[in-house]
Amino acid sequence: MSTVNIYDAKTRLSQLVDQAASGQDVVVSRNGKPLARITRLANPGRKVRFGLLAGKLTVPKEFDAPLPDDVLTRFEGR
Repeated sequence: MSTVNIYDAKTRLSQLVDQAASGQDVVVSRNGKPLARITRLANPGRKVRFGLLAGKLTVPKEFDAPLPDDVLTRFEGR
């Protein structure tokens, strides 16, 4: 991890961003005190593929039917 003062960071920003993108963090400081860190962003997660299970699952007709009384009373804590 390298440290640069804020003036150098202003003049060499594109170089510092390239350095951070390659995996090396850069700390920006003022008067020897760290203020900020330039770091590489994490790679995005895997892409979501919608419709992957289309036609492979079925929902029963009674899916939205009311719960039986004994199950409902257990949910309500009675």
